[in-house]
Amino acid sequence: MDLGLKNRVALVAASSQGLGLATAEGFAAEGCRVAMCARNQQTLAAAADNIRKRYGVEVFSEAFDVTASAAVVSFVAAVAAKFGSVDICVTNGGGPPAKGFLAATLDDWQRAIELNFLSAVYFAREVIPYMQRNHWGRIITITSITTKQPVADLVLSNAARAAVVGLVKSLANEFGKDGILVNNVGPGFTATDRLKELAKGRSAASGKSEREILDAWAADAPLKRLGEPREVAETIVWLASERASYVTGQTVLVDGGMYKGL
Repeated sequence: MDLGLKNRVALVAASSQGLGLATAEGFAAEGCRVAMCARNQQTLAAAADNIRKRYGVEVFSEAFDVTASAAVVSFVAAVAAKFGSVDICVTNGGGPPAKGFLAATLDDWQRAIELNFLSAVYFAREVIPYMQRNHWGRIITITSITTKQPVADLVLSNAARAAVVGLVKSLANEFGKDGILVNNVGPGFTATDRLKELAKGRSAASGKSEREILDAWAADAPLKRLGEPREVAETIVWLASERASYVTGQTVLVDGGMYKGL
């Protein structure tokens, strides 16, 4: 199936590893020109170089923290200067620490809001004008199943990521007339380093092994396994494609059926 993405410019945040990296690879496989960012320069450079060699596409990368609004402004401008436009923007950021409400400090709350909500605002503000000029654009946020079903001890994620859904709905309503589609993807328990960190924390608190924790999460899904980053990435790439041209303002869960609500 031709997804109609060849030569589009796809910007993917936090793309040196995990879901972001899988997403950048997914767009590269479709012939997109890819812009990547992450905090760790060495890891990011290695990931970008691997994508260039593997897929033969142009890749632009820059290391910075997505909570720094000025850095986001500079990066998006550099991407547009190099490639001529920004067609697709995938916002992404590491999850906040696993904590209950009383254990979370005000600094924890500030950091979670900056990382998981305001970073999406920063990127959207910068990319939308480029998309308006071309009357075509895709903004896709990566959040979590917590937007539909709060997870114990993840109060920071439960709250901050729900705010992103409100942003997605608002942007979809306001900019649909400009040919810009805005959607959210909520992964379930997916085999990433982030999930391993959560399992380690749960293990320390419960006395169960990390393997037992991971197996229990897998058992909660009707498919009886954890998700793979590739499976989340393929959903994101589809949402960005011409095959999803009448889908906007939605939260698409990639969770193996874990969410039980209607």
